[in-house]
Amino acid sequence: MLLLLPFDSLLVSLLGLSLTVLFTLLLVFIIVPAVFGVSFGIRKFYMKTLLKIFAWATLRMERGAKEKNHQLYKPYTNGIIAKDPTSLEEEIKEIHFCRKGMETIMDDEVTKRFSAEELESWNLLSRTNYNFQYISLRLTVLWGLGVLVRYCFLLPLRIALAFTGISLLVVGTTVVGYLPSGRCKEFLSKHVHLMCYRICVRALTAIITYHDRENRPRNGGICVANHTSPIDVIILASDGYYAMVGQVHGGLMGVIQRAMVKACPHVWFERSEVKDRHLVAKRLTEHVQDKSKLPILIFPEGTCINNTSVMMFKKGSFEIGATVYPVAIKYDPQFGDAFWNSSKYGMVTYLLRMMTSWAIVCSVWYLPPMTRETDEDAVQFANRVKSAIARQGGLVDLLWDGGLKREKVKDAFKEEQQKLYSKMIVGNHQDRSRS
Repeated sequence: MLLLLPFDSLLVSLLGLSLTVLFTLLLVFIIVPAVFGVSFGIRKFYMKTLLKIFAWATLRMERGAKEKNHQLYKPYTNGIIAKDPTSLEEEIKEIHFCRKGMETIMDDEVTKRFSAEELESWNLLSRTNYNFQYISLRLTVLWGLGVLVRYCFLLPLRIALAFTGISLLVVGTTVVGYLPSGRCKEFLSKHVHLMCYRICVRALTAIITYHDRENRPRNGGICVANHTSPIDVIILASDGYYAMVGQVHGGLMGVIQRAMVKACPHVWFERSEVKDRHLVAKRLTEHVQDKSKLPILIFPEGTCINNTSVMMFKKGSFEIGATVYPVAIKYDPQFGDAFWNSSKYGMVTYLLRMMTSWAIVCSVWYLPPMTRETDEDAVQFANRVKSAIARQGGLVDLLWDGGLKREKVKDAFKEEQQKLYSKMIVGNHQDRSRS
């Protein structure tokens, strides 16, 4: 019967049939499981298959390099300088300023936290390993097939899922927003949010392992987590119900924000309000004091760090006096680099990189709730929470401000170090005079 139709009609019929089949598969295997929060195990099977392919590709690359007498690049893991732990007094006595300066220049603790992790193995993504070059025909063909799969199959599928999730979020929260306040509205709002975030998670083929769920944040508290990527939000929101905090945006993001706030009491600030610390603190305090309101989700670092470290937490969210629920997030870079270097890539470019990676694999740990002690100020409390997150996630605990990603070191910090050195030098000079 199809053969009797004109070619154009046949083409349209086949296209319509293909779209129908694709939509049915999306509905049955992705959207419906997302609605009910279940999984068929397809993503885990996909992850295990990828690991086997990566292992073979790495072995083949090493064998090919050995045959060609080519030295493979091995990224350093513990820094490029062996540093002897010494006190400031010892450094001054032994005149180690020059050595210390060279170490700092060559092994900068700050700037290397804003570049992607380099992998020892190859995951068939050309942007993740310096060893990417021609080794063998089979390896090149495998890489080419990977490009086709990622760009011609996974990318369109993921874009369709992301569009579905965002559309449902806008429509669902708008409809729920018209309902009268009460348990019914709260129930529907929660499940609309969870459903849409789970669909968006599947748009990234995200495979997430949640640990210690009994410690999940509760109403009237503040959830604080280390920050690697903008997708940290959907990673956490696909397993819990949070009030978001952020600046009001325009465009598509603004449409989403206005729809979400109708169904749930999120905390959005106008551009002019963001810099008013007292106003921000007041709004957040009012929110957490109402125990019926959702826990606030905050990333105190204020910028994305490259999945290796936790940098200084801003003290603002620790001055409120609410119970803090720490969360540690750690991504597996084997399947794709989740870090967003916002000074190098725009949001669209970043999302394209995410959607053309193999998958986003990560672990999330919910830590026991923490409260500020009586003899503890906000900075000490923030550092204690940060240390707990770093320890659980296997991350390096750094005191540096992530704002150094775009700004210079503050003069106050320089002066503090200068005063410290000055006191040491004066003290040593007095000791020598007495002797």
